Amino acid sequence: MSGVLYVGVGACRDVAADEVLDLLGRALAEAGGGTVAALATVDVRSAEPGLLAAAERLGVPLTAYAPGVLAAQPVPHPSEAARRVLGTPGVAEAAALLAAGPGAVLAVPKRKSAHVTAAVARRPA
Repeated sequence: MSGVLYVGVGACRDVAADEVLDLLGRALAEAGGGTVAALATVDVRSAEPGLLAAAERLGVPLTAYAPGVLAAQPVPHPSEAARRVLGTPGVAEAAALLAAGPGAVLAVPKRKSAHVTAAVARRPA
């Protein structure tokens, strides 16, 4: 299934762009392909060189949301670690859904690598 996709990304500090892009590649393949419109994350990670480089390589903006905004977005797979550290039950799924806008659905729920979490959302047809 193709279409416009919005990718939410949670990451550890100093994450490598290659790790981000590797996980995104797998998540996007699982989504069935499409065009990535934006990467989205939590505001405290918006200046991470690895996330900025991944967005640049994909040719998309890196959008950031405050933890309170992310916390207001219901997610199907909450993370106790994100809640403890950031005060939000999730970053990747919430950021993807918020970036995609009202009525968005998860095409791929959160997937993890060693230092990155990613989820893919799309707007309903």
